[in-house]
Amino acid sequence: MSLLSLVDPWSWLLMAALVVLAAFLQGVGGVGFAMLVAPIAALTFPELVPGPLLALGGSVSLLAALRERHHIVLPVVGYAVAGRAIGSVIAVLGMTQLPVTVINLSFAVMILIAVTLSARGLRILPSSRNMGLAGIASGIMGTLTSVGAPALAIAMQNLAAAQLRASLGLILFLGASLSLILLIAAGLFTMQQALLSVVLYPFMLLGFALSGKMRHKISLPVIRRLLLSVCTFSAVVLIVRTLLVA
Repeated sequence: MSLLSLVDPWSWLLMAALVVLAAFLQGVGGVGFAMLVAPIAALTFPELVPGPLLALGGSVSLLAALRERHHIVLPVVGYAVAGRAIGSVIAVLGMTQLPVTVINLSFAVMILIAVTLSARGLRILPSSRNMGLAGIASGIMGTLTSVGAPALAIAMQNLAAAQLRASLGLILFLGASLSLILLIAAGLFTMQQALLSVVLYPFMLLGFALSGKMRHKISLPVIRRLLLSVCTFSAVVLIVRTLLVA
């Protein structure tokens, strides 16, 4: 029996609405897709995590990068993608060797600490070292849980709004693509999961289209607060979900 026929209609409605909202947030602030959807999906619709959300999140990230491609900061992207590649390999190896619970809790706590320091005035710059470390953290968490943006968002929060959206979009697209390739190679992304991605794709496109005009009306301080708020939400829900499953 197809996986699609086993899904409760209300779950489909919830996931479709979340995908629209998350794609809108991604288009406006540069992050938000997996950070909003993944924690809720893990509790209500776990088949979406991590593969289908990586496919959807990677796609909306590419759209964001292409829309503002002239604002991409290539050195920032390069260091982050290199780190993401390392982190993705570590994550795929760790999925069969290490307890995911410990990894999830550790990263969630580190994200909360980083958010707290940023909110208290710590100025984190997108240096080569910071972007490399953020990329490694993003690769590990993105491959394990579909949520790879928090570390990158914190490291890039002081870029101009257009630079942040475009550069982060390209990083997340390349990182999600690599994670998907590794998951496919490891037999952890099935055809049924690919079908789930296709079914939800129109809702992702709708949310992104709605973000088109709104992105110019939101200031950098508002985007920064949005980033930190969504990062906090994602980390807290990840902790709760991990403790409930453990």
